[in-house]
Amino acid sequence: MSDPTAAAAAESPSVLAALVAALRGGTIQVVDLTAPLTSTTPVLQLPPEFGQTAVFELEEISRYDDRGPAWYWNNFRSGEHTGTHFDAPNHWVTGRDLADIASVPAGRLVAPAAVLDVTEEAAKDADFLVERAHIDAWQDRHGALPDGGWLFVRTGWSSRSGAQDTFLNADESGPHTPGLSAECARWVAEQTPVIGLGVETVGTDAGRAHGFDPAFPCHSYLMGSGKYGLTQLQNLAQLPPTGAVVIAGPLPIVSGSGAPARVLALVERTGQPS
Repeated sequence: MSDPTAAAAAESPSVLAALVAALRGGTIQVVDLTAPLTSTTPVLQLPPEFGQTAVFELEEISRYDDRGPAWYWNNFRSGEHTGTHFDAPNHWVTGRDLADIASVPAGRLVAPAAVLDVTEEAAKDADFLVERAHIDAWQDRHGALPDGGWLFVRTGWSSRSGAQDTFLNADESGPHTPGLSAECARWVAEQTPVIGLGVETVGTDAGRAHGFDPAFPCHSYLMGSGKYGLTQLQNLAQLPPTGAVVIAGPLPIVSGSGAPARVLALVERTGQPS
């Protein structure tokens, strides 16, 4: 007697085959959340007494010439935390004994995302801080934050990424960019099921976070809890509040504290494919 369960399984497409069909048919769209990586990509600036990250640089090896007649290639130099990048737990002193970027489990690189939209608040106040109440209100409307997923904070700040000055938005008192309050950062790191925080700004912390207690609380609490950061994301406006699946691919630099990453999102489109 034939097995009806096996017969049904054979007739229905596999999950991966269905995914490929949806991608080809346009019902699942791939959204690139990555900022282009060039010599003008904004980088974090620390006070001059501290070490500074490198801007991205290309060094040509050959380009169809005497150095290599049939090929073009380059060396490149970059900071680990330049451009769209992935923060590993060992990036901060609170996570110094935790995982490096090469040790992030591959399963963590594919995860759902919740998108909190505070663009209106950030447009009115460059120093706007997300509090727990904002996330609680989001959960009341959309459900719980995803277990094993990301919390993305959409501020609209990626529209400034074309120039260092406007992106960092600094004056004599320091940079002014939106982010999380210290209390909210601790709660996200220690009390929610997300694996990390994603932002559009140069780092996961607000511009004024050097003066918070503790200083740079997103780094301090997230890294110390073994969680991650994704920064300088773009195109968050194309993601729904829930339902997107994020693929974050950092370079697996052994002992590295982070790495530039290509970050993609899979988004289901229920309307007519374009």
